[in-house]
Amino acid sequence: MIRFLLDGQVHTLNDVDPNTTVLDYLRLTLGKTGTKEGCASGDCGACTVVLAELNPNNHESTPPLIYTTINSCLTLLPALDGKQLITVENLKHNEQLHPVQQAMVDEHGSQCGFCTPGIVMSLFAHYKNAAADTPYNRHATELALGGNLCRCTGYQPIFNAAKALSTLSNTDQFSRNSARTAEDLLSIKPTEQHSLSDGTHRAFSPTSTEQLCELLNLYPEANLLAGGTDLSLSITQFHEALSTIIYVGSIPELQNIRWANGTLVIGAAATLSNSANALKQHLPDFAELLNRFASLQIRNQGTLGGNIANASPIGDSPPALIAADASLTLRSASGSRTINLEDFFVDYKVTALASGEYIESIHIPPQPPQAIYKIYKISKRLDDDISAVLGAFRIVCNSQNVIVDCRLAFGGMAATPKRAQITEAFLLGKEWNEANVLAAKDLLLDDFTPLSDFRASAQYRLLIAQNLLEKCWIESTHSTDKTVVSTRITDASLLAPYDLAIDVGTTASAQGDAS
Repeated sequence: MIRFLLDGQVHTLNDVDPNTTVLDYLRLTLGKTGTKEGCASGDCGACTVVLAELNPNNHESTPPLIYTTINSCLTLLPALDGKQLITVENLKHNEQLHPVQQAMVDEHGSQCGFCTPGIVMSLFAHYKNAAADTPYNRHATELALGGNLCRCTGYQPIFNAAKALSTLSNTDQFSRNSARTAEDLLSIKPTEQHSLSDGTHRAFSPTSTEQLCELLNLYPEANLLAGGTDLSLSITQFHEALSTIIYVGSIPELQNIRWANGTLVIGAAATLSNSANALKQHLPDFAELLNRFASLQIRNQGTLGGNIANASPIGDSPPALIAADASLTLRSASGSRTINLEDFFVDYKVTALASGEYIESIHIPPQPPQAIYKIYKISKRLDDDISAVLGAFRIVCNSQNVIVDCRLAFGGMAATPKRAQITEAFLLGKEWNEANVLAAKDLLLDDFTPLSDFRASAQYRLLIAQNLLEKCWIESTHSTDKTVVSTRITDASLLAPYDLAIDVGTTASAQGDAS
């Protein structure tokens, strides 16, 4: 049984296939066709809906609810448990359009209209979460709409609508009913393990790590579901049916983010959006990467633990975390153990997880105050794209500018996220200068033998990896002006197809495989 709010009513589901996406449930079961299917992969945003949840930091000066956008095409029904689902049909009230809808009308923000419901829902969440009297911020609006594609290229009228909304109070029927909604959400808050089954497929929603361990003992081959932004693709793109799902989003311990002696500890089921503020304090470059990691909808669902467990060689977070010397706590019914993150990846899509074991938390230690920490993501498109190469570097020098610690981690260069250990060994004990960096670049040929695929050739990947190392040195010792960087790196003309990503500087672009 799962329970959620929709249309002001508590919906209870029992005998339903847990492989059902929220999008299909809305359209095929409830006949709510305002939410559209565009890509069924979380890229276009036409299916965007909003979830309202109790604000965990609620006090007198904060609203009782928080509103988050999600891709309903990637969200499975178990993820609705204990939440309020808001669709475009819910916005109109007493025969009057919601202010977001009216602004879109007034500013001519809709063209063909297919993508419009998703855009409206993204603007709605942005409007609801804005503090009172917040001035219009174009960049914030771009982030809010980064996961919504308008194929008619009608973006300027949409931004005009967002600007018009910034002059209005964000009081609406949802604000007026917020106390009642909060009470209803409290009444359906998951406090005990729930399950959902159609007789063939089943899903469990444990509320504690102990229950999760017990379930994994019983069903070691079960699919763990957190954000589902990668796992759900097996259903929507490959038409598979998962026999057993264990949803971990109702376990408070796995969503906890805390500090322990300077170490940032992030629960494996904490969303990327919720992790961003802590990461901004700890690793500003990593927090900036999250803005290009994927759309806001994906970051609202995807988790750091899921992106690691996915074990993709082109996942963005593993190289960045490896460079920061992160570790993992793995847990099972027999106990827990801690391993270095770099040891978690055994082979292509193969990890060190034993049967019945799961990632409990990610630990990012305090970084040396003098550390140079840089992340560079290279992709063909600035936003919502998967890396061709991602380089993450941490260089620590002593007072004589001699390298005493060196971690060079790459994604897209091997079957797993991997450190350039031969190159690191060469640099250790040497001065951080141009001559040594240029010599180190050549050693990357001994560390990696990348493949050619549709994202980039092996030649390109090696060249870009070499140039990113030099870019790191230039930025840490010279002007970060992009002209200086682009004229110094080797064969800069070969980077033409990727100039946009290169020009971003420290971090760039996005990905859609955060699970």
